[in-house]
Amino acid sequence: MPDEQKQLAAIDLGSNSFHMVVAVLAQNEIRLQEGLSEKVQLGAGLDSDNRLTEDAQQRALDCLSRFAQRIRGIPLGSVRVVGTNTLRVARNARQFIARAEKLLGHDIEIVAGREEARLIYLGVSHTLPDNGGSRRLVVDIGGGSTELIIGERFESVETESLHMGCVSFSQRYFNNGEITEKPFNKAITAARREVLSIEAAYRNLGWQQAVGASGTIKAIAQVCQDNGWSDGAVTLEGLQKIRKRLLRSGHINNLDLKGLREDRAAIFPAGVAILTGIFEQLGLEKMDFSSGALREGVLYDLVGRFSHEDVRERSIQAMMKRHRVDEVQAQRVHDTAMALHGQACKSWKLAGDTLIDTLRWAALLHEVGFAVSHAQFHKHGAYLLSNSDLSGFSRQEQDLVALLIRAHRRKVPLAAFAERQPEEQMPLLRLALLLRIAALLHHGRYDTALPDIRLRAGEDTLALTFPAGWLKDHPLTLADFEQEQEFFRVAGYTLTVK
Repeated sequence: MPDEQKQLAAIDLGSNSFHMVVAVLAQNEIRLQEGLSEKVQLGAGLDSDNRLTEDAQQRALDCLSRFAQRIRGIPLGSVRVVGTNTLRVARNARQFIARAEKLLGHDIEIVAGREEARLIYLGVSHTLPDNGGSRRLVVDIGGGSTELIIGERFESVETESLHMGCVSFSQRYFNNGEITEKPFNKAITAARREVLSIEAAYRNLGWQQAVGASGTIKAIAQVCQDNGWSDGAVTLEGLQKIRKRLLRSGHINNLDLKGLREDRAAIFPAGVAILTGIFEQLGLEKMDFSSGALREGVLYDLVGRFSHEDVRERSIQAMMKRHRVDEVQAQRVHDTAMALHGQACKSWKLAGDTLIDTLRWAALLHEVGFAVSHAQFHKHGAYLLSNSDLSGFSRQEQDLVALLIRAHRRKVPLAAFAERQPEEQMPLLRLALLLRIAALLHHGRYDTALPDIRLRAGEDTLALTFPAGWLKDHPLTLADFEQEQEFFRVAGYTLTVK
């Protein structure tokens, strides 16, 4: 492959299907090479305790083994894998992800519902012609959740993820395969109730075009077209005709709809019910279809990171402003933390974008908890990071930043570090120790520049050397370090200062 070309891949671990797209980035343009999809029905593999069964995990791993063969040779950082609703709710998701990551050779991110919605809109907007900035309503019905987004051009304005999907609704309303009027109407009503919670806000924003994405809406649009009920779009009239045909069949085994693939039949009635509820509640008459969806959005988001248009940086800045973080103090701590990292990086094996970014973001947000209370602000900050919807971030990334914020002062939460994967524990603890020192050095919040501080890192030691006489002239800083030495000792490290 020519040097100026870069091969990329995006994988979407959906509740119903797994999708992969492989592309080439050349001259800042994405050229799709191949797309693969397999119906895994991971969401149907959740037991009554919300744990993925071994059968469901094995189906998923079998699929990923095939995907892994196709992406072999694509370097780390050029493949992005995201998990959605089922992996958000599965109680044993962490164990499954560990198995899947070992097979794929790439990290798996669990994205929050609104982040999934943002990525879906990004994928849709890049596969549609520019509409001059008029607003679009984008709908994506997945296996476990349904995303609704309003956006302009390539930017989402409003995002929401609702707790309804074609797999979960199939289990709830069409579990035995029967299609009868009462359960069908209940499914439509349930969908309308979900949409009701966002209807006012969405109608106030308004939109000029409704667009559907992904497999469920694609299947409905195909049926409408093949039966002569539309020109390829989904219409309210077409949905009503499909509903009549479904009720007439009485059971999924009796479905005889031109254009409906056999592997879609089991979840098709639920998808029709959900989309009918959305149409009725939002007053829609027509919905176009886009071939772009989550996996394409992940791909374009990945390219944005290559070109330094990382939405995560905007999210950090927005959170600082929203919670009135002292930006001058945050920058002081950030700059010192990065300088310390530069000196300890080699000895402590702290290289890599993930570790560097985690330290940067934690330093900028280490005081975000002041928005709640000055008392225990490090704990409040960790809570805010873990429970906020931050565009561009996976849940795992937010948890890493939250852990460093939680650990940047007072007692080091060793139990929280022990919950991480074994290979993560030591690097994260070392990052936290560096952040603690950076925050301590700026305890006085002075504008005066720090002196030239030398740092030497050993296996379980950290030695700081100050210019002669500086610590004597700053007795409060020396007292802070003397107290900090005990925190380091409990964490298994020896801190020396001279």
